[in-house]
Amino acid sequence: MKTSKRFRVRARGPVACFTRPEMKAERVSYEVMTPSAARGVLEAILWKPAIRWQVHEIAVLAPVRWTSFRRNEVNSRAVVGKLDYAADEDRAQRNTVALRDVDYAITASFSLVAGKAGPEDNVRKFEEMFERRLEKGQFFHAPYLGCREFAARVEPMVEDVRPVDLEVERRPLGLVFYDFEFGEATRPLFFEAYLDRGVLHVPDRDEVLKQNGGQP
Repeated sequence: MKTSKRFRVRARGPVACFTRPEMKAERVSYEVMTPSAARGVLEAILWKPAIRWQVHEIAVLAPVRWTSFRRNEVNSRAVVGKLDYAADEDRAQRNTVALRDVDYAITASFSLVAGKAGPEDNVRKFEEMFERRLEKGQFFHAPYLGCREFAARVEPMVEDVRPVDLEVERRPLGLVFYDFEFGEATRPLFFEAYLDRGVLHVPDRDEVLKQNGGQP
């Protein structure tokens, strides 16, 4: 067995921003959590080179509400080896259009990565490790909702909470960021997303690659 069982994880918080990449000057969030952000939450609990997370569904448990505010951001990226950088001299005030009072149920599994999983690695070992860390509130790094300053509360999905918009079938969300494809040239991947009765169904990576004109 090289693929784990499916886990259901609840992630919520007072503020979230899943930034749309086409917005350059200001941060504007998608209206739902993106698959890459959901994967980031899971990797915050358990990250190992031997496993790769696959998000299958993201259920929206709270109504979509918006908030906007201004905050200071730096204009440049840090350069390795440059020690004389001063953030105070390279910052700008930008507007952020974010989500508030978000609540999601993430359904995901992981698979072993060929060439990185050792002979002592097996799926059951990592399943137990993830379940234990999730129950105890342990994490590899602090989980967040799109931006590092927007902390997430992550826990097992034990309640039967119903998604919002149960009566709405296949509400289009447009093109949503899926993840990056790393290779000779790194490129972003997008997929045509729908919110079906409050649930975003995430296609697998091979299907997304085909949609983006690549090969699985």
